[in-house]
Amino acid sequence: MNERVPLQTLLRALQGAFVEVLSTPEDRDVSVGTVTLMDADDLAGATTWADLCLVVGVPDNDAVAWMDELALRRLEERPRVVMVKKASIEMHHAARVGRIALVTVHPQTRWERMLSMIRSVLDHTVQRAEVDDTGLYDTDLYGLAHTIASLTKGMVSIEDARSHVLAYSATDDAADELRTLSILGREGPTDYLRRLNEWGVFDRIRRSDDVVEVPADETLGIRRRLVVGIRSIPDAAGAATTLGAIWVQEGQRPIDADADAVLRGAAAVAARLIKRVLDAPTNEAVQIQRLLGGRGGGVDVPSLAAALSISSSGPASVIGFAGMGDGAIADHAASIRLHASAFHRSSLATAMGERIYVLFPGEISSRSLEFWTRDAIGRIEKRTGTALRAALVSPVAALDDVAAARFEVDRVLDRTVGTNRVTTLAESRTSVLLGEIIELVGNHEHLHDPRIENLRRYDADNASTMTESLRVYLAHFGDVRGAADELQVHPNTLRYRMKRVEDILGTDLKDPDDRVLLELQLRVFSR
Repeated sequence: MNERVPLQTLLRALQGAFVEVLSTPEDRDVSVGTVTLMDADDLAGATTWADLCLVVGVPDNDAVAWMDELALRRLEERPRVVMVKKASIEMHHAARVGRIALVTVHPQTRWERMLSMIRSVLDHTVQRAEVDDTGLYDTDLYGLAHTIASLTKGMVSIEDARSHVLAYSATDDAADELRTLSILGREGPTDYLRRLNEWGVFDRIRRSDDVVEVPADETLGIRRRLVVGIRSIPDAAGAATTLGAIWVQEGQRPIDADADAVLRGAAAVAARLIKRVLDAPTNEAVQIQRLLGGRGGGVDVPSLAAALSISSSGPASVIGFAGMGDGAIADHAASIRLHASAFHRSSLATAMGERIYVLFPGEISSRSLEFWTRDAIGRIEKRTGTALRAALVSPVAALDDVAAARFEVDRVLDRTVGTNRVTTLAESRTSVLLGEIIELVGNHEHLHDPRIENLRRYDADNASTMTESLRVYLAHFGDVRGAADELQVHPNTLRYRMKRVEDILGTDLKDPDDRVLLELQLRVFSR
């Protein structure tokens, strides 16, 4: 389903100073392709697991009981790796019996940050490409951090624009508190962060590509650093976006004298890699898209459900969002995801093209879903001014049916314009089926009626409006006075035109079959 990363490769990226392997089964592959957070409720309710389970806030006795229960399942139904903050002797034993690798992390680690870093390694590890002028491999961010560390003789961390650590190099005994806390997802010493702001460090790396030296502070236990901003390629107006920063902490050896040149080159490489990460769908997004039938090929629904930490049995619902008219809504995917998660904890959301889809596993009433959808649309429009519309399919019997449900959502969104901002196929069936029939006829030339083209040619040659007059006449069900009022002509004028139309077409407008065919053909030719 997706490429797995050997556990040792993953742990090398995360560093042994913060992650420790307590035990690994000798007779089982412990490579990792999927990861999820698991709390006490998840342990009690789930039936399938990701390769790597981060067990959060679960009492030791409960975790041991869960692992004992796993040992009774088939091997392929057990997670490959379990990660905890503290492991008892009983948990060691349960892991060995269950042939599950057991890993501990630093007690101060933020689980959401650990999950983010692991997903980053799984999602965006790419093969080495070219070596640029600085000698830096255009590889993943962890590989880049290790290369910078080797060339500068320092300890490296690469952060995003919000100062969240994306990758880091090996840590030695000279790592100061700031580095340790940053990697663990904790905020650094308040006094030091205030001093960095006073020195204008963050402003300088946002405004230029210069490498900034940050001196040591013995009173706070902070060692010397170099930092450079990671900035996008300037646009036509010369503006560049700040994507993050590369920090190098001086360790047991002085930072190399050529570190400035290395960091400037590294910032350019990091900008490409971060941009690639931002533009690429995450592994989770790809899994959701596959579940929704958006990537073709056969789909192993139970495996996808396990990777996404949702049940593979029971009903589900699918909602699709689109912009009104040609409006793009991809930028609102994060907002819709947050709204959906607040409504239903297990919801999954992803963008595909210019649409956003939300999957709600489990049983939810259609009325509740419709209310939530209208509320989400209203909130987003109020905050951003972007008008959205949505189509809802609820419920489907099982996850196996969500791909068909997404197809049904697309049918509705393709054939409706948002008069009813939230709708279903049942409510919009006339518009949907008529639109599909018109498209089908339009795409097959042998289904085109040449008489309509003759009428259009007559109008072009004689500067007349016979085609439009016929359209309005048919729309008014042959009511001459009503059609004449819309066309702003005398009824006798319209009667003359319709007689002329019958002559040109060689048909009888009183014949119901002819009227149905002509109205359909007029819609095809007016697409």
